[in-house]
Amino acid sequence: VVEHISAARGIINFKVNRNSPNIAKKFHAGHLRSTIIGNFIANLKQSLGNDVIRMNYLGDWGMQFGLLGAGFGQFGSPEKLKQNPLQHLFEVYVRVNKEAENNEDMKQAARDFFRQLEQHESHVVSLWQQFRDITVKEYQDIYERLGVHFDVYSGESFHQDQAQEVVQQLQSRGLLKTSEKGTGVVDLSPNRDMTNVCTVLRSDGTTLYITRDIAAAINRKEKYSFDEMIYVTDKSQENHFSQLFQILLAMGHSWADGCRHVSFGLVQGMKTRAGEVVFLEDVLDEARARMLNNMSQSNTTKELENPEDTAEKVGISALIIQDFKGPLQSDYKFNWDRMLQAQGDTGVFLQYTHARLCRSTGYLSFAFDPSLLSEQTCTAILQHLLRYDEVLYQSAQDLQPKHLVNFLLKLCHLIASAHRELPVKGSPEAVAQVQRKQKVLISGVQR
Repeated sequence: VVEHISAARGIINFKVNRNSPNIAKKFHAGHLRSTIIGNFIANLKQSLGNDVIRMNYLGDWGMQFGLLGAGFGQFGSPEKLKQNPLQHLFEVYVRVNKEAENNEDMKQAARDFFRQLEQHESHVVSLWQQFRDITVKEYQDIYERLGVHFDVYSGESFHQDQAQEVVQQLQSRGLLKTSEKGTGVVDLSPNRDMTNVCTVLRSDGTTLYITRDIAAAINRKEKYSFDEMIYVTDKSQENHFSQLFQILLAMGHSWADGCRHVSFGLVQGMKTRAGEVVFLEDVLDEARARMLNNMSQSNTTKELENPEDTAEKVGISALIIQDFKGPLQSDYKFNWDRMLQAQGDTGVFLQYTHARLCRSTGYLSFAFDPSLLSEQTCTAILQHLLRYDEVLYQSAQDLQPKHLVNFLLKLCHLIASAHRELPVKGSPEAVAQVQRKQKVLISGVQR
C-alpha cells in the first residue's frame, strides 16, 4: 500500500501506491472510476473535434513481479493457469506475499527474480510477458463490457531504461541532490531548503514510479506531440502529479503546462452479496442480475429477444450514471437499490426515456419545425435543448461529467411531462395536430 516513507524536520512523508491497474491482479472495483471517467473525457474531447489518443498505463514493473515470479515457481500450476489465468495468478500472489512475511529465502528469491527481469534474462522475461498478456486480455473483456476501448496499452516497463536517462538529465542540470539516507531527490521547496523533496532514486540506484512517470511524459511528448495530456487517478495522487509537473518544468519542458491531473474521490460501500472483496467483474455481473430480476418483476417490461443483454446494458449504464451525477472529487456511497430504481435521477430512467422515444416513432427523418410547438411544455424542452452547447463548454472546462448527466436527466423529466400533457388518445378533434406536435418534439429531442 505504501511505496515510500521518509522523515525530516519533524515531518513524516509517505507515498501511497498509484491507483492504476497492475498486471497479474484482477481488475478491482476501485479501478472503475478511473476507467469510466477517463472514457468520458476522451469521448468529450473527441466530440469537440480533438484528436484523442486513449492510453492505458499499467503498473507492470516493480518488485511485486519478483514476488509473483518466485511464487509461481513454487505455487503455480500450468493447468490452473490455462483454466482461469488471472484468478490463479491472484491466488499465487496472495500466497507468496503471506509466505514472504516470515521467510527470508522467499524474499531473496523474489529479489533474484526481479534482478534477472531487470537484466532481461530471456526465461524470466518470457514468464513476465505471459503474465502481462493474460492480464491485458482479461482487462480488455472488462473494458468491452463497459463500452471502453484503448488505442495504446502502455506501462512502466516501457520506460525502465528511459528512467535512468532522466536521472542523468536531472544530474546534469544540477537538480539531483543526495539525501542523508543516500537517496536521490529533487528539491521542490520554494527556498531550496530541502523542506519539500521528491525522491526519484533509491539508495541502491533503482528508480521509482515518479522517475518512470517523468520518462513516460517526455516519451509521449516526443512520440505524439500532444497539446494536452490528461491523467485520471484518485485524489490521493494529487501531490504525486503536482511534483511530476514541477519536475518537468524544472527540466525545461515548458509543455508540462499542458499536463493536467483529473482526480476523483472514493466509492464507499461497493460490495456484492458474496462478500466484501470486490472485483469489477463481480460488480458488473451483479448489476446485470439485479436488473434482470427488476425487469422480470415489472408489468411494463416487453418481450425481449435477449433480456440478459438488455439487463447488462441498462445495469452498467445505471452504474455509470450513479457515479457521474456528483462532483468527481467527492466520495460517494454506493447503493444498489437507489442505483437501479426506474424512477428518479437514475441511469435506468434515462434508458427508459430513450427507449420510449424510439418506440414511439423511431428516428424520424422529416424536417424539425419548432414553430408548431406553442405549448409551455414544448417551449420548456426547446429552451432546455438550447443549453446543450453551454453544457458541453462547461464540461470541457472542468472535465466534470455531472453537467452533461444532469442536463440529460432534466431533459428526461421534461419529456415525461410532455408525454403526460400532449396525449394522442382522448383528443379526437386534434389527433392529427397532437400527433404532429409529438413527432416534431421527439424529432428535436433525438437530434
